[in-house]
Amino acid sequence: MTARIIDGKRLAATVRAETALRAARLAAAGTVPGLAVVIVGEDPASRVYVRNKAKACEDAGIRSWVHAMPADTPADRLIGFVHELNTDPSVHGILVQLPLPKPLDSRRVIEAIDPAKDVDGFHYQNVGALVVGEPAFVPCTPLGVMRMLEEEGVAIDGAHAVVVGRSTIVGKPMAMLLLNAGATVTVCHSRTKDLAAQVRQADILVAAVGRARMIGADMVKPGAVVIDVGINRLPDGKLCGDVDYEALLPVASAITPVPGGVGPMTIALLLANTVKSAERAAGFALAAGETRIA
Repeated sequence: MTARIIDGKRLAATVRAETALRAARLAAAGTVPGLAVVIVGEDPASRVYVRNKAKACEDAGIRSWVHAMPADTPADRLIGFVHELNTDPSVHGILVQLPLPKPLDSRRVIEAIDPAKDVDGFHYQNVGALVVGEPAFVPCTPLGVMRMLEEEGVAIDGAHAVVVGRSTIVGKPMAMLLLNAGATVTVCHSRTKDLAAQVRQADILVAAVGRARMIGADMVKPGAVVIDVGINRLPDGKLCGDVDYEALLPVASAITPVPGGVGPMTIALLLANTVKSAERAAGFALAAGETRIA
């Protein structure tokens, strides 16, 4: 058996094309979707991410604004600016790039965002809605994973899913999405006893712990679907995920590569969330019988 490679680049291109069509439909009706990105400080990685997001918006027909603020911006000024964006009808999505410089409190800033414009899905109101299974904006990476599983025809209902990692950005929302879709979910983390035994039970494995190649072939059940969210830089400069990709190719039934797997889906679903927010603001409804993740 050789695992089927889940091509995140190809699927992300499909999602972006869908999003561009939805954005064009909105623009024709007089609403141009808009995403405001706020970046505080000079973190080089954050600057690169923000540039990529702005370019992706342009390609999808989404208007974007990048608001750069100095690292010593007082919390009250930053939160006041977020409130201004909340009341701007041309802005449908607000993204505050994390991490924020110290001593800014990220949670306080995120909670200042209007939940209806929280396209990152980090606001407590959206988190709570996810927990109880109501419609909400969901963090883009786990939402992208769900879209991948859907497109690959992976049966989630009744499956045993194991999520390795418990971050509020990926691990926890990933577990809730899988649980809401009917999976039995086990969440593992750094203090899990006998991690290998837990992972070996997975029909669907999502690795999101941030440790290079920590999950080897002996830890994975033959035929499992493996989604690798991790991205790690090796001493030679190459990127790898949290699973030993080459070793798992003859074991898994399907697997995502790193790079080129989950990564491209994250920005694609951010764009989709922004357009969804604009559709809600414009009163657009899904067509009869249409379903959509994002």
